[in-house]
Amino acid sequence: MLFQQPLTRAHSVTVRAPGKVNLQLSIGPLRDDGYHHLATVFQAVSLFDDLTVTRSDRLRVRTSGENAAEVPDGQDNLAGRAAALLAARIGVEPLVDISIRKRIPVGGGMAGGSADAAGALVACAALWQADLGDAELLALAARLGSDVSFSLLGGMAIGERRGEALTPLPVRSTQHWVFALADTLLSTPRVFAELDRMRDDTVPEPVRSEALLRALDGGDPVAIGRALTNEAQPAALALAPGMGATLAAGQTAGALGSIVSGTGATCAFLARDEAHARQLAAALEASGTCRAARHAYGPVPGPAVIAVE
Repeated sequence: MLFQQPLTRAHSVTVRAPGKVNLQLSIGPLRDDGYHHLATVFQAVSLFDDLTVTRSDRLRVRTSGENAAEVPDGQDNLAGRAAALLAARIGVEPLVDISIRKRIPVGGGMAGGSADAAGALVACAALWQADLGDAELLALAARLGSDVSFSLLGGMAIGERRGEALTPLPVRSTQHWVFALADTLLSTPRVFAELDRMRDDTVPEPVRSEALLRALDGGDPVAIGRALTNEAQPAALALAPGMGATLAAGQTAGALGSIVSGTGATCAFLARDEAHARQLAAALEASGTCRAARHAYGPVPGPAVIAVE
């Protein structure tokens, strides 16, 4: 099960939800619904937001932590929309106060908003003791956004269609990453619009990277690093050219692979192991090309209940 119901009627539920990195992001033509066809490989990583849902007299969303001022409140927040959607599905009023402690970079291409939405679904389902199966919860997630389904699932998966059609991948090994945080924030719609502007009219359909899937199956970090690809990267670099210096600094410091995470503005660097990751993080911070560098690992599970009161 994606969520575990509390044994008694709870007053509040706290969930820890992970961010993600795309090891592959292949972007096809624009669809009729305004999304793009995608072929991507998601991995959930150990940068987490903590989300507490408490019974209240109305729906509120409050955010604290890094760049919290950039995150909308109320039902403009994806977590608030998730609570309202689940409440409508099970026939209750969305009378909850949602408090989010941000650690996943905002506007960083690591699905922080989607993680919060998935966390809200898990927390509210537990709080309201919703009698929903995994398939129905995933269907609600897909209605909220392309990355929310994977944010709910966690682990590692291939994403297709607009990213919500998931095929879970077995976990053969642990990858250690360094994520270089930028002062710049990038929105996914802005990056996709720039990518469309840069391309011609003949965009092929996206395909899975067999080289990456073989590397993941073998668990070889060197092969995985060589197989990382992101077709959104040129557009992200056009909008935030400072990321180019960050990527170069990571390569100079010995990263096995360097890539813009999703649509940016976070850069992701693959390391051999934990010790190598910590060396990379120190080198990136010393380079002056990023605001901060954080070590994380993956794959990790999706949102998990960590407290019930």
